Amino acid sequence: MDAIEAIKSRRSIRKYKPDPVDDKTLESVLEAARLAPSWANTQCWRFIVVRDNNTKARLADTIQPNPDLGANPSVNAVRNAPVIIVACAVKGESGGFHGKTATDKGEYWFMFDVALAMENIALAATALGLGTVNVGLFDTQKVRELLEVPDEYHIVEFMPLGYPEKQPGPRPRKELSEIVFYEKFGCKQKFA
Repeated sequence: MDAIEAIKSRRSIRKYKPDPVDDKTLESVLEAARLAPSWANTQCWRFIVVRDNNTKARLADTIQPNPDLGANPSVNAVRNAPVIIVACAVKGESGGFHGKTATDKGEYWFMFDVALAMENIALAATALGLGTVNVGLFDTQKVRELLEVPDEYHIVEFMPLGYPEKQPGPRPRKELSEIVFYEKFGCKQKFA
């Protein structure tokens, strides 16, 4: 599967088959994360791979309800996926030089770096017939304690990984004309 096909095929998967993900396949998706671009090549991300059912259940218990929906559908995804990848970031490594912030994004540039790595995982997983979903609504302190993550790391997200129970169809997307401007914000006219 080429990159464009993986982008078009990627879906948020919340129901997984119980089939295990073998080590070689897992290493392939983690390698995709390792190759992601990052601020000044800091590679601030760190990944915790969780396969233990008890630990997955305890991670699922840290997930908070969706304010709009009530129950959070990610709970079952985290509980039942064969693998959970927990993405963390080294505090203070991204977004600056020599300890000084370089952009108005401040210390939060790590979110870009981790997101790029996680998207690489999602696309590699799709190309290998796996599914993923991004999970970010959880009690960070409980996760920190459960996984023994030191305070010098941000805990960014969980990503369940496994073989989809079913492949959902595409979700609606805005047209390019709704999201793209030319030369200045709000200008929809293309210039030759």
